Amino acid sequence: MNKENGEYQIDINGVNHWIKVVGKENNTIPLFIIHGGPGGNLYTFEKTVGPYLSEDRTVVYYEQRGCGRSGKPTDDNAYSMNELVDDFWEIIEWAGSEKIDLLGYSFGGELALEFASNFPYLINKIILSGPSLINLKTQYMIQIAGFLSIADLTLVNKIEEILKKNTSIEHKYKQVWEIVDQETIDRLLFVDPEVASKYRELVIESNLHNTGRMLTVLQEHPVTPPLYDRLNNIPHKTLIITGVYDRSTGIPISNLIHRNLSNSEWILFNNSAHFPELEETEKFVSNVLGFLKASYTEERKH
Repeated sequence: MNKENGEYQIDINGVNHWIKVVGKENNTIPLFIIHGGPGGNLYTFEKTVGPYLSEDRTVVYYEQRGCGRSGKPTDDNAYSMNELVDDFWEIIEWAGSEKIDLLGYSFGGELALEFASNFPYLINKIILSGPSLINLKTQYMIQIAGFLSIADLTLVNKIEEILKKNTSIEHKYKQVWEIVDQETIDRLLFVDPEVASKYRELVIESNLHNTGRMLTVLQEHPVTPPLYDRLNNIPHKTLIITGVYDRSTGIPISNLIHRNLSNSEWILFNNSAHFPELEETEKFVSNVLGFLKASYTEERKH
């Protein structure tokens, strides 16, 4: 990798992308961090887990088009999966990396698998934390069921009324999100309310907002063939990390991915929900670095 530590604003395919390199002095295969959402950002990861990883690894952050500190195209056609994949190819070219590792959380895990499917020769190892498969209807059912499991009785009744409507599961999902409050969302995503509170503080501090545009476009224009039909063609050594209490993407999605990947291992975090990197940070960092260490050692031997 030929880029030095620092923050960059780089024009990639006509969109300004925020990129940050840290830990260059470690001289390892760069670990690219892929954020979730769709439409999220890396601010919280950068301020919490990231510094522990960059003590040992070369870490590259980047925020996807339309997200965080990157530029926001006005055309919906600019938010397709093909655009995200093309951007990533150009970012790797810009970084000058012959091989890379990937760490994707939530939708970022799904996106990491898309990158591996498209550029198998560039990828060394993959870490997925609470990965999603947003074009599976199961994904939306899991999250709605998650809300039902932690909502108060009034909200449960409202969700039940939505479920009775003759509309698509995607439309029901959007309606549920329109009626849930922040406290309920925090119970969906976290086990520890103190961690949820700290997360919210960082979200406010970032002043970065998810417009929801990317999710809508990806729902309306799904990739064909779908990712879950291509999982068994992804050969890379993969670590899947899932919180036992993950009610957002959940154990069923991680299990589906694990069963269909040819070279994966799966770890459950017993005190976490959707963000094990925040609720069990020490364990998360230890497992990620341990998983990557073998490739690093082998790389140094050669």
